[in-house]
Amino acid sequence: MLLKLFIFTHQMKKQTIYQEILEAKAANKKLLAILLDPDKVVWENITELIDKINQSPATHIFIGGSHVGNSILDDLIIKIKQDCTLPIVLFPGHPSQISNHADAILFLSLLSGRNPDYLIGHQIKAASILKQTQLEIISTGYILIESGTETAVERVSQTQPLDRDNSDLALATALAGEMLGNKLIYLEAGSGAQQAVPQEMIVLVNQNINIPLIVGGGITDKQGIQKAYESGADLVVIGTAFENNMNFFN
Repeated sequence: MLLKLFIFTHQMKKQTIYQEILEAKAANKKLLAILLDPDKVVWENITELIDKINQSPATHIFIGGSHVGNSILDDLIIKIKQDCTLPIVLFPGHPSQISNHADAILFLSLLSGRNPDYLIGHQIKAASILKQTQLEIISTGYILIESGTETAVERVSQTQPLDRDNSDLALATALAGEMLGNKLIYLEAGSGAQQAVPQEMIVLVNQNINIPLIVGGGITDKQGIQKAYESGADLVVIGTAFENNMNFFN
């Protein structure tokens, strides 16, 4: 009887977001996240924003930004959850960007840079905060790729991106992240990037790692999303393009 109760309780537990990503990868089901920067959200347009997200093919909402200047993170997440059922995942640029109202957090380590604050420093500061939350913590190897212009990530982290023509270095960095225990690898061109992550780089990394691959930055149209999928991205992130045009998916 106790065994049956244990099995029933185990089956009733909510599936984690990471498990869902793994299952989607195994089934070759492509995922899409809309990234919202709290500093750029126009509160007067929040209802329309949520409506557009609900009408889009998005499977996740990422919330966060490189700069730290907005204190409405909790309010924003609560408002979105009132009218949207998509999982909300924090994509923080600083330990202050943590909210227990979200569902999960990408626990990022900037593997492409050598600034200790973004490799482990901020993570140490965030650990005691995260320990007190119910957030699902998903360790993520974050790799910044050169994109033709200096991005906010470069300015804030004070690190150089990897050469976009050096796919072998990107692969070695991704492999190191996987071997260190990261659950996801995130190839990022940066917010407002002039160029997306090269397709050949996505192909090479995807073919040589076993964990899910996220790709974002510099994707400005639906064709860009499709190219990233075809190259091997398991989850594509759209941020600036949606910020500039809420009808992006219409």
